[in-house]
Amino acid sequence: MQRFEGTQNYVATDDLKVAVNAAVLLRRPLLVKGEPGTGKTVLAHEIAKAVGAPLIEWNVKSTTKAQQGLYEYDAVARLRDGQLGDARVHDISNYIRKGKLWEAFTAPKLPVLLIDEIDKADIEFPNDLLQELDRMSFDVYETHERIEAKERPIVVITSNNEKELPDAFLRRCFFHYIKFPDRDTMQAIIDVHFPKIQQTLVTKAMDIFYDVRDVPGLKKKPSTSELLDWLKLLMNEDMPLDVLQNRDPTKAIPPLHGALLKNEQDVMLFERLAFMARRNG
Repeated sequence: MQRFEGTQNYVATDDLKVAVNAAVLLRRPLLVKGEPGTGKTVLAHEIAKAVGAPLIEWNVKSTTKAQQGLYEYDAVARLRDGQLGDARVHDISNYIRKGKLWEAFTAPKLPVLLIDEIDKADIEFPNDLLQELDRMSFDVYETHERIEAKERPIVVITSNNEKELPDAFLRRCFFHYIKFPDRDTMQAIIDVHFPKIQQTLVTKAMDIFYDVRDVPGLKKKPSTSELLDWLKLLMNEDMPLDVLQNRDPTKAIPPLHGALLKNEQDVMLFERLAFMARRNG
């Protein structure tokens, strides 16, 4: 299988490439952590494109149970069909719904399985998946069959660090933390998304963006995806450069700040800073 070197649409740092290729070689789940908006979910999509594999996505929610990844037995539907005299009730397999792990284990072509935002689920969720991810097999008790992967799929698991994951689960993963991009990496990311953008605009916008991230007391720091949204707006609104030049972000709210600041506490923080600057100025 070819090595992952990033793609035309995804700028991968050297340490991220090493992590992806190590996880693929070992066939251990790649656990990716990092701030929201740093490209964790997109990474799985790009790995699938790079290696020519189908992508199977399992988007985890707070109510998600590990069993749903294997299969679900719809006893209610079977009872209803039985009351209606439907002949399908005699075959219990008609009421078994395949989960995402089942799909990945039995896919005709080696897939990439994305288990997205695993930390959203109950703390027991990762532990409940340990055996299946280890053995790459599980039993369907209702039909007495064993579902087994012929080849271990490439598994990418993302986490926003909302909850600590169990040690036993961590031991079975290859771990990588996506650091927030430095200016050079961010420039490369912007160049991929906006190849014809005016570089003076990028320089000034990045100055403001990184200064905003450094403001003490900010509840939610703007992310890479939010910078890209902001740049798109600045280009679309044809924002004059002098609006961005020679300004101190602690003294005024950035233009079109709704792309960068995502809660009222942070907007109020900037308004207070602006008020204090005007009063002192």
